[in-house]
Amino acid sequence: MASRRSSNRQHYEVDPFTDLLFNVLMGFTMLLFMMLINLNPPSKKTGVVDTKAEFIVTTTWPDGSEDDIDTWVEGGDGEVVWFRHPDAGLMHLDRDDRGISNDTITVNGQKIINPLNQEVVTLRGKTPGEYTVNINNYKSTSKGPVPVQVNVVKVNPVLRVIYYDTIMLTRQGEEKTAVRFTVTPDGNVVNVNTLQKSLVKSRD
Repeated sequence: MASRRSSNRQHYEVDPFTDLLFNVLMGFTMLLFMMLINLNPPSKKTGVVDTKAEFIVTTTWPDGSEDDIDTWVEGGDGEVVWFRHPDAGLMHLDRDDRGISNDTITVNGQKIINPLNQEVVTLRGKTPGEYTVNINNYKSTSKGPVPVQVNVVKVNPVLRVIYYDTIMLTRQGEEKTAVRFTVTPDGNVVNVNTLQKSLVKSRD
């Protein structure tokens, strides 16, 4: 009888290695669970969208045009973004459009043309100071006047149009100031005007 009880005790004894393996597995499972929770944390508010932009500058000219129109933006810190300097502080030239010359892509051996001519500059901060938005007729293939539409919007906390107008560029090399505005230390936009200021000549 005593030997049977001794045998039963050995049968129910927990193997230390199995116990250790089980604890490691439980710890790994817990870490995986915590990682999955933190991969996609819930929004603080329903409908909150992180736009990652404070201002968006859009420059558009006629579809299919071969003219190369450039956008120049000077930030509140004096930095200037343009096609040879697409990143400047918190500003970024998202697309440098050279007219129809870079609007052709090849898909399955066939050339597809995107006729839209548009440049976009994103400002991802509200650096205090004066901002200047200029357009430049870098290369005129049409040899005629080019209507350029410039749109500046403030994205946060609500969408607000700072400037929207069409400016005529009549010759190659011509530069015009579309709009100038000042961002105050508290993020407000004041002193919106169209006083001319050259940015291109200062980089020649």
